[in-house]
Amino acid sequence: MKEERVKKLSKSLSYWLRHNPDDIGIIVNDDGWVDVKELIEKSKNKLLFDFNELKYVVDNNDKKRFSFSEDFCSVRANQGHSIEVDMNFEEVKPPVILYHGAPDNVVDVILKEGLKKMNRHHVHLSPDKETASKVGARRGKFTVLEIEAMRMRAD
Repeated sequence: MKEERVKKLSKSLSYWLRHNPDDIGIIVNDDGWVDVKELIEKSKNKLLFDFNELKYVVDNNDKKRFSFSEDFCSVRANQGHSIEVDMNFEEVKPPVILYHGAPDNVVDVILKEGLKKMNRHHVHLSPDKETASKVGARRGKFTVLEIEAMRMRAD
């Protein structure tokens, strides 16, 4: 698949599965899953793709944004939802330090008021500076903040 095509499909999936399923009339269940056949069928007016293209995007996304159910009949976004879903995350003990990539124009607010999830369900924290840099760079100039994750968890 050409990189441009991969990017277009990935962005469309992110929009539909994380933010606006109504745009194409798909049903996202309580756990965030969408029927693959329904997704492919209902997206035709916006973007035509087949199962193999969908599988390629899910399998090759560098941030592991999407996943299939074991039977490949359902797909979901793994994080970053602004719609209400229950991802059934298990609590784990975090490392001492995690990282957060933030646009430069909000760093002062974060330092003053702390990290906030805003209109999403969670704040994105990364295990390394490289991943946090990729997240932060999406909106231009950014800063990678070092987060004392164990202290945050205790608080």
